[in-house]
Amino acid sequence: MHPSDSVADPLPPQRVELLDDPQEWLAFGRPCTPAGSPLPGGATDPATADGAATAWDSHVVLEGMHCAACALTIEDALRAVPGVLQADVSAATRRARVVWQPGRVLPSQWMEAVRHAGYRAMPAMDAFARDQRLRESRRALWRWLVAGFCMMQVMMYAWPAYVAQPGDLSGEMEQLLRWASWVITLPMVVFSCGPFFTSALRDIRLRRVSMDLPVALGMAITFVVSTAGTFDPAGIFGKEVYYDSLTMFVFFLLTGRWLELRLRDRTAGALEAVMNRLPDSVERRAADGSFTRVATRRIVVGDTIRVLPGEAFPADGRITAGSTHADEALLTGESTPVARPVGSAVTAGSYNLQAPVEVLVEGTGGQTRFAQIVALMESASLQKPRLAQLADRIARPFLVAVLLAAALAAAYWWPSDPGHALMVAVAVLIVTCPCALSLATPVAMLTAAGTLARHGVLVRNLQGLEALAQVDTMVFDKTGTLTRDGMALQAVHPAGGCSAEEALDLAAALARQSMHPASRALAAAASAQQLPLGRWQVTGLQEDAGQGLTATVEDTTGAAVARTIRLGSARHAGVANDAGGAALQVVLSEQAADGVLIELARFDLVEDLRAEASAVVQALQQDGVAVQLLSGDRRGAVQRVATQAGIAHAKGECTPQGKLAALQALQSQGHHVAMVGDGLNDGPVLAGAHVSFAFGRAVPLAQSRADFVVLGDSLALVPQTVLLARRTLRVVRQNLWWAAAYNALCVPLAVLGWMPAWLAGLGMALSSLLVVLNAARLARDLPSLPGSHSSAPLPTVALPARPDPMAGSAPQPPVDLSKTSLEPV
Repeated sequence: MHPSDSVADPLPPQRVELLDDPQEWLAFGRPCTPAGSPLPGGATDPATADGAATAWDSHVVLEGMHCAACALTIEDALRAVPGVLQADVSAATRRARVVWQPGRVLPSQWMEAVRHAGYRAMPAMDAFARDQRLRESRRALWRWLVAGFCMMQVMMYAWPAYVAQPGDLSGEMEQLLRWASWVITLPMVVFSCGPFFTSALRDIRLRRVSMDLPVALGMAITFVVSTAGTFDPAGIFGKEVYYDSLTMFVFFLLTGRWLELRLRDRTAGALEAVMNRLPDSVERRAADGSFTRVATRRIVVGDTIRVLPGEAFPADGRITAGSTHADEALLTGESTPVARPVGSAVTAGSYNLQAPVEVLVEGTGGQTRFAQIVALMESASLQKPRLAQLADRIARPFLVAVLLAAALAAAYWWPSDPGHALMVAVAVLIVTCPCALSLATPVAMLTAAGTLARHGVLVRNLQGLEALAQVDTMVFDKTGTLTRDGMALQAVHPAGGCSAEEALDLAAALARQSMHPASRALAAAASAQQLPLGRWQVTGLQEDAGQGLTATVEDTTGAAVARTIRLGSARHAGVANDAGGAALQVVLSEQAADGVLIELARFDLVEDLRAEASAVVQALQQDGVAVQLLSGDRRGAVQRVATQAGIAHAKGECTPQGKLAALQALQSQGHHVAMVGDGLNDGPVLAGAHVSFAFGRAVPLAQSRADFVVLGDSLALVPQTVLLARRTLRVVRQNLWWAAAYNALCVPLAVLGWMPAWLAGLGMALSSLLVVLNAARLARDLPSLPGSHSSAPLPTVALPARPDPMAGSAPQPPVDLSKTSLEPV
């Protein structure tokens, strides 16, 4: 997208008033800490953030930029505004992230700084921004059409001079054709080339260099020299008339940039399509029972809204009237529509597919899972991989070198032929293209990130794609990773005079405070037995990573005194380990007054290996990646799972610190290690690996430390992501090689005078277009793996497993495949 005259227009007063209204800030941002981190719990109200929110994290879309030098200019302009703490701009997505302090600056003020720099900033996820970009896209299309028409007409007038024999054209006819070409070229220079000249003049005024400056200089020199030759045929430039070259150059340039724009919107724009998924407005029930359409950001918890078929749910809530099916592929990774009857929960960002429903709003803004996904995607889209940072650093020096090279080339050729010297300088100015170099890495990375997002994998760190392509060792956790997330309670073994029902009730009180699969299985079993909620009040809860839970519980009925309870591994519970047990075992114990730990019950849980686990391991090994298993479970249990999955190297009874030490030992041997965990007690290991995966259902996305978050439940996405990362790195290298080779070859040809301006324009247009076309290949589907979608009927055991929280009370039967000991909580 090129700069336009409208870019310099000041913001209208009504727009300034709207931007500075605090109630509107949630439309394009969220409160955050001064470091830019999300608020605890996804809070969206700074007043409820315990003083942590002293800043806002806002995202805007930008008009008038198309190269790395533009991005650096906007960053410099924003960072110079008092009260702006951070500013990151992506040339590939034309978006910016601004962290600012409301007490020192307002949105209209830092957006005004962007306008003074020659660009325009508009709130992201805003209908106004989308309308403005659509209008600018139409203007760019009209400029291209005018340039094409002028090129065809000028070539018609230039053709007789090319084919005529000496003496066929009289001087008067030749001069008439020149005047006709000048008249046709003038509107193209004014209209189609106007944005380039506007941007170049702005660059000169602000004493900076961007891609438009050499291009505009080339256009201006060619038109001025041709005009001089037209008005003064006997002068020094009398034979230098290049209207055909100028119109061809402009047409090729606008063609290339238009196609580039369309391709970038199709590829890297996949991320923005997800971010703009929520509707701008929704029908809300008024006090009289009627429904009126209001802005989505105006709805609050407790409102009743009506969502029509084809619309996305704008907030989390519960259906109070009607039933439908919902598409939750973005949120869960599952493409099959899910039935949503009355009373079932719906999530923001999922689509209503079937019928109108009324929804009671239970969560809005940053409290929703969709908001967490958008925050991760926005953060990733603005990251600059190492290779992209290198390209950005050389963008401005490269442009300065282009100007110097053009001046030196003109000086060299001037004594022999001034007209030819100027045309050589024009060719040098036009043919060089840092755009291809600056787009080579980010366009490929963002295309890959968009492809992964469509398949249920969120990229939190673009650097992770580069690191993943170099991985030669992958380490898996067991519970919730190689085995399924869901467990089932198989048996209860009470002890110490405690009944099975009382033990389960007591254990569930603690288990409801944890997200570990074993804890969720106990909580689900208690719900399935319809044990009453609220009897035990839990205080002072402590979670010992890799071991279990400790808390004080009080009987709200007053029938018993406060008790100190432990739930977790036998070691955590302070009792003897049952070495002969085949099932995964959780132990409940109570600390007596004298400090002695008394066993109250043991719970046998069953877990099953994922159906695709062995195929995933085999695919990784065939691709040259060594696979290992690290788990906190007992060695025998870990070895059984490793044998089933086909993993030769497995280690059990690892604490989180032990896992990290084992991973660091692999790294010290020169291996590039990836870690795949559940995101719960694997935080230090995920952070310590070169690159890491976590499953998004196990932990709030904002708290995940992994580079990749798998939203669905398919382990096959891990090797598929590895394959895509390697393909992405190959595309990046191809793009960089092409961009460097193009400039290395064409610049000398232009300096030697062997490349006319029209050919230079064609080469410049094709250089960046080929980079984007090459990156577009990454938008294809992920490679499939054998058995990755297979499933088997699941037998039922004594107690049902945890029901799907999104599907009401329907239980999900467990699988009795591998009976192992406890994986530490």
